Amino acid sequence: MHPIRGSSGYRHRCSSLRFLSSHFILLYKTDCRGCQPSSGRHIQPFVKDIPFHDKRLREAFNLSVNRDHLIKKGFLGYANPIAAMTPSWAKDFPEDLEPKPYNPAKARQLFKEAGSWPSGRKLEIAATERYTDAARLIGYDIENTLDIGVKIKMIPEYNKNSWLRVSAEKKLHPNWDIMLADVFASFSEGTPAFIHREFFGFDGSYRTGPPLPTFDRLFAKMAAQTIPDDLIQKAKQIDTYVYNESLALFLVAPKKLYAVNRHVQFQAYRTTFELAETAVTNMHWSRMDKLI
Repeated sequence: MHPIRGSSGYRHRCSSLRFLSSHFILLYKTDCRGCQPSSGRHIQPFVKDIPFHDKRLREAFNLSVNRDHLIKKGFLGYANPIAAMTPSWAKDFPEDLEPKPYNPAKARQLFKEAGSWPSGRKLEIAATERYTDAARLIGYDIENTLDIGVKIKMIPEYNKNSWLRVSAEKKLHPNWDIMLADVFASFSEGTPAFIHREFFGFDGSYRTGPPLPTFDRLFAKMAAQTIPDDLIQKAKQIDTYVYNESLALFLVAPKKLYAVNRHVQFQAYRTTFELAETAVTNMHWSRMDKLI
């Protein structure tokens, strides 16, 4: 982006910091919806040699990750920890949910109780290029907390759709245990209609394990609601269920950074890059000719 003539632009992570002291650029940040990684956090329950069907094992992995360290080192502070799948600012977020704590002792206890981890078996974490650093930090925490090997599989951007197709078509078993993925939704209520359904619904694109009858039953009840307040309550029940069952590795919601010309009056949105309400002042380069 040209530092003077560009009216707006997006820079992620390190590259955004170059604009912090610029005379030409204002930096806007806003929480975005979706993985975390955040959204990123998909557990693959089809693997036969790891007991992912045991909630204690899924909870052990959640308690093994130091999210504060992940945010500081993996996202340079531009992320928020999440409790489950719904962002804390959404209308259907269950207010009583708290992000999973970093508790190595409890994680080791649950890991031991779950048992059946094959000797020498490495946990395989797949991540797209943009989340490779985050995957390494997560893998380091799990490796040191649970004393198991971790292997990181980097998915090249050009091959991302092929990997996701394996999950969507459900003809092959993915060759990873946990995949860091992100999803996006441009609404602030009824979150399970897209995000949860994609990961856990019977026809969800990201679901890799067997169907979850309890989830499908809760989702059907939510989908049948015609009163907004009732729909929100049913959505909260779904998020609470996913949280209590530790159906995913809940990590963080990254923040989007917008580098904008200082003469642009820009409103940052959590859900979309919205230009409809954006305007420029008379000092903007596009209007300078009119002042001469």
